[in-house]
Amino acid sequence: MADAASNLTVEANDGSRTTIDLGTFVDELTAEDDAASDDVSLEGLDQELQGCKSDDVVAMILSKGTKLRDYTRDVENNLHQTELDSIEDYIKESDNLISLHDQIHDCDTILSQMEILLSGFQDEIGTISSDIKILQERSMDMGLKLKNRKAAESKLATFVEDIIVPPRMIDIIVDGEVNEEYMRTLEILSKKLKFVEIDTMVKTSKALSDVQPELEKLRQKAVSKVFDFIVQKLNALRKPKTNVQILQQGVLLKYKYVILFLKDHGKDVYLEVRAAYIDTMNKEIDESALIPHIAEVSGKKYPYEVLFRSLHKLLMDTAASEYLFCDEFFGEESMFYDIFAGPFSVIDEHLNAILSNCFDAIGLMLMIRIIYQHQLIMSRRRIPCLDSYLDKVNIALWPRFKMVFDMHLNSLRNAVVRNLWEDDVHPHYVMRRYAEFTASLFQLNVDYGDGQLELNLERLRMAIDDLLVKLAKLFTKPKLQTVFLINNYDMTIAVLKEAGPDGGKIQMHFEELLKNNTSIFVEEVLVEHFNDLIKFVKTRASEDPSSASERPITVTEVEPIVKDFASRWKAAIELMHNDVITSFSNFLCGMEILRAALTQLLLYYTRLSDCVKRIGGGSALNKDLVSISSIMYEIRKYSRTF
Repeated sequence: MADAASNLTVEANDGSRTTIDLGTFVDELTAEDDAASDDVSLEGLDQELQGCKSDDVVAMILSKGTKLRDYTRDVENNLHQTELDSIEDYIKESDNLISLHDQIHDCDTILSQMEILLSGFQDEIGTISSDIKILQERSMDMGLKLKNRKAAESKLATFVEDIIVPPRMIDIIVDGEVNEEYMRTLEILSKKLKFVEIDTMVKTSKALSDVQPELEKLRQKAVSKVFDFIVQKLNALRKPKTNVQILQQGVLLKYKYVILFLKDHGKDVYLEVRAAYIDTMNKEIDESALIPHIAEVSGKKYPYEVLFRSLHKLLMDTAASEYLFCDEFFGEESMFYDIFAGPFSVIDEHLNAILSNCFDAIGLMLMIRIIYQHQLIMSRRRIPCLDSYLDKVNIALWPRFKMVFDMHLNSLRNAVVRNLWEDDVHPHYVMRRYAEFTASLFQLNVDYGDGQLELNLERLRMAIDDLLVKLAKLFTKPKLQTVFLINNYDMTIAVLKEAGPDGGKIQMHFEELLKNNTSIFVEEVLVEHFNDLIKFVKTRASEDPSSASERPITVTEVEPIVKDFASRWKAAIELMHNDVITSFSNFLCGMEILRAALTQLLLYYTRLSDCVKRIGGGSALNKDLVSISSIMYEIRKYSRTF
């Protein structure tokens, strides 16, 4: 049985059979393995045996008392038998393997034929792809041509639509009433007028020669018609008890396009309408309250400080609301700063651009005061969210104000006096600008008491004083110099008083200058008309006529003076009155100066009369002396004019 198992018969392809001794083949393999085992090193065998004590298989063998060599031989025999069985199985399947090989060969042949077929199909697909590409290019070319033709057709249609004048439009412009339809027609006409004026293609077209005369006639007719219409509406504003605001809002604004049409196509007529409206609105008409969208529609412009206040008031109200909401709803005040980081950045950029080109010191001071008031409001609300922002704006405004103010100051200090001089004693335009500028800053400093601003105004006052004196010295006559200074001082004081009841040190300074120059003028005008009288009173009238002086006062000395005064004092006063009227721009100031001059004249003449009475034989001149009451009456007569 064992021998039969160790022999295996194999049938070849030609039908012959061969017997193989598997035992001999395996024994040879075992012998080779045993020979090779002689080279195996036994070093470390003890350690391996110690490690095998815990192995379950080894423990089982040892428990049975089986020798390891016998057990090993049994294992080898089992492996040998298993190997023989496996080889026999492979040999049994040899026919199947041959059949599988034949099938694979047949499949390979079929696949080769399919490869040839697919290769031909691929060539055909390449040809079709090339044809499709050619068709695609032709399609794109035809699409481009179609697009160009559509574009040309669209432009041509637009050109025709913009240049033609429909009969309906002519009827409305010529015979229609000014209403919404008329204004829509005006818009169409305006578009056509601009089209033929601006478009270069139209100017080269032959159609323009046919259409342009008709368009011009329509333009003239439309301008004439809307002018008459607007003037009629403006006349309604002149009627008594007319509610101007309702008429403006409910009537005029509906026809605002006609004004735009006149501005674009009838500039001269538009200027006439504008002047008529200005004249109409100047007749003691109350101005309506500012409404943003109405102001925007009317195109009215406002100073930047007005926009600045509106911007920051909106920011203040919005920020306060958002800050409180973030605190109450989210419980995080810091969210506000994340939300407003963008708006703050935009406003900062805007202010930096505005301030770098702002040279309006009054506007800058207004913005400074606006920021201060907003800080107070936020403080009263106990909302700190804008503290750092408002401080930042305030810090940016003050240096700019100081720079602009110093520019004003330097312009006065470096002014070329000869270029500014005008041969006129009335208030100088530079002095008026100074007065209005100072009065404005005074008004803006009320309740603030800003010492730095007061110091700067004092520096400006010193500069204008110096400039005004230099201008006065350019007059050749001292009297004209004095009149020039009085007119400028008086005007400045009047402007400063309008700013508030207390003009401070600067107003007191100009009042003192006015007083001093008034005294100088009084003396100058009196000397001009009564030189001998004044000279005698100042040099001789205080002496005692009875004293034993070197040259006592005599009747002969005073008689010419007395008679001269008696002969022309009224005429001289009239000349003084006329002189004052023509010299001083402020009538009240002039009358005050005239009264001061007449009062001083009365004092001089009283001293002369007293001196005459003390002279021996002076009674002979009583018939030539003018009574004090007569002079007082004349003074009161002129006083009634003011």
